[in-house]
Amino acid sequence: MSQVVRAFAPAKINLFLHVGPLDGDGYHPLCSLVTFADVGDVVTARPGPHLDFTIGGAFSAGLEAEADNLVTRARDAVLAARGDPDVGLALHLEKNLPVASGIGGGSSDAAAALRLVDHTLQEAGYAATELEPLAAALGSDVPVCLAREPRLMRGRGEQLSQPPRFPDLPAVLVNPGFATLTGPVFRAFDAGAPAVADIPGFPELVSPREVAAFLATCRNDLEAPAISLHPLIGELLRVLRAHPETLLARMSGSGATCFALCETEREAQALAARLEAEYRWWIRPCVLQGWSG
Repeated sequence: MSQVVRAFAPAKINLFLHVGPLDGDGYHPLCSLVTFADVGDVVTARPGPHLDFTIGGAFSAGLEAEADNLVTRARDAVLAARGDPDVGLALHLEKNLPVASGIGGGSSDAAAALRLVDHTLQEAGYAATELEPLAAALGSDVPVCLAREPRLMRGRGEQLSQPPRFPDLPAVLVNPGFATLTGPVFRAFDAGAPAVADIPGFPELVSPREVAAFLATCRNDLEAPAISLHPLIGELLRVLRAHPETLLARMSGSGATCFALCETEREAQALAARLEAEYRWWIRPCVLQGWSG
């Protein structure tokens, strides 16, 4: 590798998330429409004498204590798949997304690292690595983050298919400033009424308002369990739903980040500015990627 290369690791958003009961293998089947925001982390790779890894950014403190994380696991997985070649590589993660926040930051970082390390090896003369199996072994959200395009995700996250068409979606992402651990949220889900990972039938959608109307017929089955553990998530959603720019507000993943869909980017920016003036939350206007087929 002759120069520094960077990979964007976008926030992953679950527009809906239908979750089934725990199966005999200890997993929950799911069905989710996933897309990606134009805000995220950045992973950088540069030549170096050793395999180094550093972290910076607004949310680096949440990861600095981890000697082992998804970025280094992704790096090591690619190197192992190529027979551990003697390649010096320094990886740096600019952590701009809140940690443990339901928007797939770690999984997206891992997918970016897979691409960067594979690129490094190709520049060193190695053949391209088959990244999809490595992504699946790293975690259920890593394959869809490797795709970096809207997908209908089913099973344990390994069944990916193209969704019907829908437009780019102006939105605001809001995190109330605390992490939500996935395990407790799923345990709260298991203690509640049974749900099902049903697949909604939906047509091609041509406007953000149509998308919001369709999504209103869907759910995030982890939203109520997360609110039972962290009532502030419910308050955040009530705030978002009270504003006229909001077409639909929902929690993403297992929380605590929520999103508000808006009709235009100007409305999303106005909503974000109003929230920033009143709350000390992490707030980002963005555009969620649509699918044109």
